[in-house]
Amino acid sequence: MALAIVAGAGLAAGYVTVQKGATASAAGSNEAGKVAHSRSGSGGQAAEATVKAAPAGTAPALPPSIMPFNAKLTSKDIPVAGGGVRGGGCSGSLIAPDWIITAGHCFHDLDGTRVGGTPRYHMAVAVGKINDQDPRGHVVQAVDVRQSPVNDLALVKLSEPITDITPLTLPTGPPKVGEKVDFVGWGSLSATVVAPADHMKRGHFQVEQIHHTELQMTPLEARTVENSPCHDDSGSPFFVPDGDQHGRLVAIEDNGPDCPQPGLETTARVDTILDWIHEQMG
Repeated sequence: MALAIVAGAGLAAGYVTVQKGATASAAGSNEAGKVAHSRSGSGGQAAEATVKAAPAGTAPALPPSIMPFNAKLTSKDIPVAGGGVRGGGCSGSLIAPDWIITAGHCFHDLDGTRVGGTPRYHMAVAVGKINDQDPRGHVVQAVDVRQSPVNDLALVKLSEPITDITPLTLPTGPPKVGEKVDFVGWGSLSATVVAPADHMKRGHFQVEQIHHTELQMTPLEARTVENSPCHDDSGSPFFVPDGDQHGRLVAIEDNGPDCPQPGLETTARVDTILDWIHEQMG
């Protein structure tokens, strides 16, 4: 008996569930109408973790999850102009027991403008899973949003702390050009059919360009929808892995070309706002 882990990725935009006759765009959580496109990571390769045999009459012991700090954000009631609601999603990562980090445009008003405070729609946050059926991990709610003053990044407070998963550590200094990072996300597996994936995707990138509040990332392998960001991958972490359980956060996905087309991923730097992050979580 084994658990299969499919690697890949995606970015921010939402699947549409319109009610009350309203019309909604298929673009999901975007700032000022801008659609963010994300990518995925390991070309659809599967990694297997063997489940240990258990005594008769008991459930088998599950192995530790892979990259358990990953977070899948989903909503079914995002209001749309003219009435009605739609669904949408983003990705993120745990950085403290009761905080995740994601893209700022995942939380917005009717005009697509980033907003903070109590979310204006319900956003479920699944942490520590590798697919939707994974019994491990937690599903909690987003209860408070803090929007970065300088880039498209947000901190999200959770309805309850998650104490059995080690969060990603924050950077201690600026990244370097050529630094290798991993990406994990829950974005769409199609550039045209927009819906969150049912499994965690994973890809491998490196820092290509460094700007004041953003980083440009380039893939280290041929792009597929499984290994690079797509719709609903906004907020996905780019991190330096330390085994398959821990890592150091470098940046989060904001936008990029239509997946899986060539081009650089635009990500929000984390190191430039460390003081602000600590102040919000303090």
